[in-house]
Amino acid sequence: LCRELSDLEAENEQMLVQMNQLKEKEKSCQELLERYDFSEWEITEWSEQQAVFNFLYDAIELTVVFGPPIDGDVFGEDPSRKIVSLDFESLLDEEKAPPSSCLVQRLIFQFIESQGCWQEKCSTLYYLPQVLHDVSLVVSRCKVLGEEVEFLERWGGKFNLLKTEVNDTKVKLLFSASTAFAKFELTLFLSANYPSASLPFSVQNHIGSIGEEEISAVLSKVPIGYHYLRRIVSSIHQHLLQDPR
Repeated sequence: LCRELSDLEAENEQMLVQMNQLKEKEKSCQELLERYDFSEWEITEWSEQQAVFNFLYDAIELTVVFGPPIDGDVFGEDPSRKIVSLDFESLLDEEKAPPSSCLVQRLIFQFIESQGCWQEKCSTLYYLPQVLHDVSLVVSRCKVLGEEVEFLERWGGKFNLLKTEVNDTKVKLLFSASTAFAKFELTLFLSANYPSASLPFSVQNHIGSIGEEEISAVLSKVPIGYHYLRRIVSSIHQHLLQDPR
């Protein structure tokens, strides 16, 4: 009997250890979910006929038109209910918006248009959460890029950056440093998958010997990921524009 009790206590202790481990894992997963919460959408309308969602501070609107409600579906939210159309619309006034906002908007719509017919991807309500999630991921990444451009426009001087210019989906960076006897313009070609891939670029040299070979050597050592653009600028400043002494 004593042995059975001892075995039972050992099993209970083992179960407690496993429960604590599961609780820690749950806590870790919850923190990860909160950290990477990509719900960038807000619902502004949900009626029998349609739903309207806004992204990016109301700069993008998604209208989802429903098919007829299914019998017995009081709230019109049956996952098998047909979706007739999904339409994205830009509400951004590009003439008044800052260049960084226009860049973000263009990249997001580049992604939207690259996906083809959204109604084919989202034929019923069942697929709508995935659409909202996919668009939110792109909006979140592009929004950070816009913040990076704004940062460089304001604080670029700290990195020997004379000018930051947005041209369509390109960002032109004019560097100048007397200590390195260098002045050149770096053009980065951006896309909606930023910052998950290396950026194509071109270099126009004005003064000194820094060209594509030197820039390529530096960029090859900058890992892709969060604040990729800022880290590119910082790395160029650190490795190419400091006093050679």
